[in-house]
Amino acid sequence: MKPASRIFRRLGLALALTATALQVQAADIVIGYQTGIDPAKVPQAEGAYEKAIGEKLDWRRFNSGPEVVTALASGHLQIGNLGSSPLAAATSRGLPLVTFLVAARIDSAEALVVRNGSGINGPQDLLGKTIATPFVSTSHYSLLGAIKHWGLDASKVKIVNLQPAEISAAWKRGDIDGAFVWSPALGEIKKDGKVLTDAAEVGRWGAPTFEVWVARKDFAEKHPEVLARFAEVTLKSFADYNANPAAWDAASPQVASIARLTGAEPADVPELLAGSAFPNRDEQLSEAWLGGGTAKAIAATAEFLKEQGRVDRVRPSYAEFVSSDAVRAAQ
Repeated sequence: MKPASRIFRRLGLALALTATALQVQAADIVIGYQTGIDPAKVPQAEGAYEKAIGEKLDWRRFNSGPEVVTALASGHLQIGNLGSSPLAAATSRGLPLVTFLVAARIDSAEALVVRNGSGINGPQDLLGKTIATPFVSTSHYSLLGAIKHWGLDASKVKIVNLQPAEISAAWKRGDIDGAFVWSPALGEIKKDGKVLTDAAEVGRWGAPTFEVWVARKDFAEKHPEVLARFAEVTLKSFADYNANPAAWDAASPQVASIARLTGAEPADVPELLAGSAFPNRDEQLSEAWLGGGTAKAIAATAEFLKEQGRVDRVRPSYAEFVSSDAVRAAQ
């Protein structure tokens, strides 16, 4: 795999070359999403975003955050969903993105699962084993954070770069001993594996992860009303879930919509929903998130990625890549 620094350098060049050529209009909204389980998948599946924004939206599915970043940089997306690790890598390279909404605080929704019969009963048993994760993703960041916390030599763990669908296939073939990943692959591998740690525990050890919605800055400046309406629909879905999580059971229409959109098993969705926290409007605007905490968390993530050789530099501040305007404008 090419070093992340080289990848993001090329992305920066691509963005610079395309920025002047792109004349994005509201009718040309292309949105990149991933398969993580969250309440906002319900309005996405039911067309509520299109109704609120008043435009046809082109939703495109991606395997991981770095893929979303590539599409944003090239101008193929105007809005995208990604995790804190690829966000830190992209903004460290100076890609003009704006984080306008926190999509989730990741807890047990991402986890390190080891295969039954692999001989892995504790952290020390990871040495010499093959563990898969999508590189430069939040799961990759959590895996490296766990290895660091356990005092293991990362070079003695065979960490391989696989996308979630590839992880499911490799697991079935017996090619890997474990994986740190999200749904729907997480639900699949847990059926004959055990959780060694998860993003919530790694976060308590000092390496928290979260997901965000970002927009290209040129699009955000031209269409702030689109981001406000997007935030409004998303926050309503969070409020609906947070008001009564028990109602989102495997037989509920909400879970059916999520499963249909993501490919997850309906039976797995309630547990996966419970594995993340979805900040309400006040929490979004608080010091913990868009009021300052998000920018600080991006900086801390970038520091860790630099230690790991994933980025070349850490910016003095990441405040320019975070805005609370859309949430403030949301009804």
